[in-house]
Amino acid sequence: MGLAFDGFVTKASTVMAEVNALDAQIDRDDLEIHALILRMLALRQPVADDLRFLTTALRLVTDLERVGDEAVNIAERAGEPDGGGQDLVTDELAVMAGAARDMLQMALDALVRGDDEGADRVLGCDDDVDRRCASIIASITTYIAAHPAEARAGLRVIRVAKYLERIADHATNIAEEIIFMVRGDDVRHGRWQPSRSFTAEGSRPRLAASGSR
Repeated sequence: MGLAFDGFVTKASTVMAEVNALDAQIDRDDLEIHALILRMLALRQPVADDLRFLTTALRLVTDLERVGDEAVNIAERAGEPDGGGQDLVTDELAVMAGAARDMLQMALDALVRGDDEGADRVLGCDDDVDRRCASIIASITTYIAAHPAEARAGLRVIRVAKYLERIADHATNIAEEIIFMVRGDDVRHGRWQPSRSFTAEGSRPRLAASGSR
């Protein structure tokens, strides 16, 4: 993801080949992990925590594969015609990209450690990414209205913002799965709500509802 976004910002169309190669490797890993998990489910018949981990992993690899697809989408925009709209929102796009990348890294770290509080922090970051995406779209829409000739270039920036938002959404999905795996709470579809005491230092948020899948 970072490679693709850097290529977009620097207008380095040559990054496309490297991103495609990485995406192809991710696709191969996705297939291998799926096959391994299904084989373990069939042959070992895991129960309890082991079963919860394996079923969670099946969902996680799908989200990770889609992050690779979004990176390809961003890289594809690196060689397209530039416009003034991109300069208008470059800083905010960079902050948004950094936030999405941090969310993904935090989610993966939480997975390795089995850290549900780390996953909670990922969920707490998603609204900020959404707000930045909305702000970028509003700015570019206003710019296009004043500069109709740059509509195509402006739409390209909007697409990149949406791709970044989706990466953050995939990180959110991973965090939700980790929370279910560790403490059995289903926090999907808006059921996660931070309590007033929730802070970046890791205070546990309150759940709007919980249950099992």
